[in-house]
Amino acid sequence: MPPSPSRPKLYLLGGGAAQGLVARLQEQFERSSGCTIQATFGAVGLMKDHLLAGAPCDVLILTQALTAQLEASGHVVAHSGCALGRVKTGIAVKDGAPWPAVDSPMALKAALLAAQGIYFPDPQKATAGIHFMGVLKRMGIADELAQRLHVFANGATAMAALAQAPGERLIGCTQVTEILYTPGVRLVAPLPSAFELATVYTAALCASAQQARQAAELITLLGSNGVAALRQQAGFEPTSASQGAAGVQAGAVTLPTGI
Repeated sequence: MPPSPSRPKLYLLGGGAAQGLVARLQEQFERSSGCTIQATFGAVGLMKDHLLAGAPCDVLILTQALTAQLEASGHVVAHSGCALGRVKTGIAVKDGAPWPAVDSPMALKAALLAAQGIYFPDPQKATAGIHFMGVLKRMGIADELAQRLHVFANGATAMAALAQAPGERLIGCTQVTEILYTPGVRLVAPLPSAFELATVYTAALCASAQQARQAAELITLLGSNGVAALRQQAGFEPTSASQGAAGVQAGAVTLPTGI
């Protein structure tokens, strides 16, 4: 829905993992709430930097660990978080490209060594990028592959670049949600269990929210049982925490007194 000057804006800062889920629910929420979602997605570390620099924010969707840090520092309303599910990190290839075997550490290592280019997000600020660089180092091939590594600000940008890149022996690695959301690439499989990364993402109310009630409504919608199938389609796997978190009762976020 295009922005309207007469509609209040609800500002959202989120990790790239959440982009596909928010996109699936945006039109429904904007119709029911009367708000226009103004969302910025990217590496979770960068989104934290934006928040701390004073960017407007009503809803945060970040890793559970980072959300807890921001709650402790007073940037997130206490007990407002709702865990949305676990997101795994996976391997991608371009549409139509052969699928490499990646189901074991040895198979993954062979596939990476055979690749002409490897596309992944920021190894300093992006959850998947940090982890994947660690995997390359554990395998002992980070230096050997250095000239073939293509690093981008976030997973969505990395996957879009992979989709457009010439050649077939190309591999991407980022969170499954970003692979599923990007046209032109396909999910091969999650990383093998020895290198698995499953990250819980949480939607929470920003302490500086200007649209607190609508923000709470969006958080409730994102975590509700009614959209469980959409969450799974977007790449969020169920977790016991996603059935309810502190401050989330019967699927509804409890606002602090005075908001």
